[in-house]
Parts: sequence; C-alpha cells; structure tokens
Amino acid sequence: MKKFSWLLILFLFIGCETRNTAPGIEETAPLLLLGQYQDDYGIAYTIEEDVWHQHPDTKYRIVHWFPEAQYLVAQNDSSNPSDGGLWTRIDWLELTDMPPYKWAFCLSAYNASSAEEAAKVDIAQRETPLTGCNGYPFSRMQPKP
Repeated sequence: MKKFSWLLILFLFIGCETRNTAPGIEETAPLLLLGQYQDDYGIAYTIEEDVWHQHPDTKYRIVHWFPEAQYLVAQNDSSNPSDGGLWTRIDWLELTDMPPYKWAFCLSAYNASSAEEAAKVDIAQRETPLTGCNGYPFSRMQPKP
C-alpha cells in the first residue's frame, strides 16, 4: 500500500504542470497590456493573453510575446476586413507622465507572409514616439472609460 501511495504522488506530480501562458504562446503577456483600452482615436480594444481585438471586427491571434523586446507576433484572423491569415508585429512602449495614457503601440508589420517575417520587421523607434512608427505616432492607450 505504501508503494502505491508513492506511485500515486509521483504520477500526480508529473501530471501537474504550471503554465504561465495560454497554449501555443511563448512567454507571458505583460499585465500592463491586458484588459480593455481605448486609443487616442477613440477605437476600443480588448487585449488578452492570446487575442488582440480591435473593435469592432479586427482580431489578431497572438502566438509569441517578447516582453523584454516589447513586441508580439500574431496571426490576423481570417475574418478580418483586410489581410486575413497574414501576420502582424505589434511593438509597444510604456508611457510615463502622460495620463490618462498608460502605454502606446505601433503596428510594425500587418501583412507579413509568416510569423518569422513579421518578427524581422523592426521599424519602431521608441525614443521618438511622435514619429517612431514608420513616420507616424505610436497609438496611445488608456484604460477604457
């Protein structure tokens, strides 16, 4: 009986795996980005560990978070109004002293042919957020009112 108990404990231990991420996602999403937001153009967003939803009808399925480098790679939903099934890279930066805005993002790539190609696009210039998104400003995000 004692041997059975140890085997049961061993199987339970082996079967228990802690995950910091949703299935298929590398790394963990920064808490700063998760939730419901509105950008400075009035567009609403819901950002979860595995989906970036730009309301009303644009979704990106997040497959890789790169929190140290401050970007993610996602596949465009096939039902998106444009570029369905292609790949996107979204870069972000945290904003300080700019209430109510907490962070900002840049769509560095939005129609790459693969996740690898999207990840290679490196246009975001965080040191100049007013023009650092391929000549345009990063979109500033505030918690949804």
